[in-house]
Amino acid sequence: MAETTLLGLRTVIYAAPDLAAVKAWYTDALGIAPYFDQPFYVGFSVGGYELGLVPGAEPTVVTNPDTLTYWGVGDIGQVMTHWLDRGATVHTNIQEVGDGIKTAAVNDPFGNVVGFIENPHFSL
Repeated sequence: MAETTLLGLRTVIYAAPDLAAVKAWYTDALGIAPYFDQPFYVGFSVGGYELGLVPGAEPTVVTNPDTLTYWGVGDIGQVMTHWLDRGATVHTNIQEVGDGIKTAAVNDPFGNVVGFIENPHFSL
């Protein structure tokens, strides 16, 4: 494998203007505690990938809704309901994008966009 070959996504970073509040919200939304918890960074292990919270960072302004990071999910309807029940708002509604694949995204209460994808054809 060449040194320039991408090995896959490893980490998605979200802004945490109030680290304690954002950490508490993501702990509830994800249903897991962070594995790394320091004043400069909080990391969650989500399905073998990292969801990181950085204090003082500004949320990314999404000007192109087609350029998002999508977290894989089994049932996008249940996931959307779960996150919306916790105070997220709809960024993009659930849409079928072809061949049984569905995407959607929410805005967390702190200004970050979190994307979801239900893809029955994807496996690691």
